[in-house]
Amino acid sequence: MQQSYGDQVTFIGVAGRDDADAMTRFVADYGLGAFPHIADLDLELWREFGITSQPAFVFIDDDGSARGLLGALGVDRLTRQIENLIAS
Repeated sequence: MQQSYGDQVTFIGVAGRDDADAMTRFVADYGLGAFPHIADLDLELWREFGITSQPAFVFIDDDGSARGLLGALGVDRLTRQIENLIAS
């Protein structure tokens, strides 16, 4: 997704419920180093966006409005969400 849409959308990974070392290993193991990641150790961002479990996605429009989706999206659904975000 980063390769396809990275010039139009900012991707940020947010890890919670573990430590920074575990997040670093996860990013390395899954080849996710193309975009920045945040270790949300106190779950402040999770609370801000109403996230209660992983995986989850938060889509933030240019006007700052946010919409969170809990659960795995799969490639097709994630692509639709990103394209809707770009079109808005």
